[in-house]
Amino acid sequence: QVQLVESGGGLVQPGGSLRLSCAVSPSILRFNAMGWYRQAPGKQRELVAAITLVGGNTNYADSVKGRFTISRDIAKNTVYLQMNSLKFEDTAVYYCNARAGPHDYWGQGTQVTVSS
Repeated sequence: QVQLVESGGGLVQPGGSLRLSCAVSPSILRFNAMGWYRQAPGKQRELVAAITLVGGNTNYADSVKGRFTISRDIAKNTVYLQMNSLKFEDTAVYYCNARAGPHDYWGQGTQVTVSS
């Protein structure tokens, strides 16, 4: 059974950094691509960043380019989202996503709050 478990969220001041982790089981190699999405109150869930398992190709939402970095460690079955220069508008629940063909899998989400 596929499980995605996020960690690393929390409260941070504007300009600060956080690193989110997504532990994948049974194996990250089951998937074509991994991604991070976020959903703020009253808004739709949006793609933040994605990475392919083969090749490590990445893409980012315009709002986070230059500030966030997605990476994967295949040996550890883990995907990361390094978030720097955080802004108030980055506050949201962040969800890990795994895609295998037409199938999507989701984690339970981790809260990121940017506040002074």
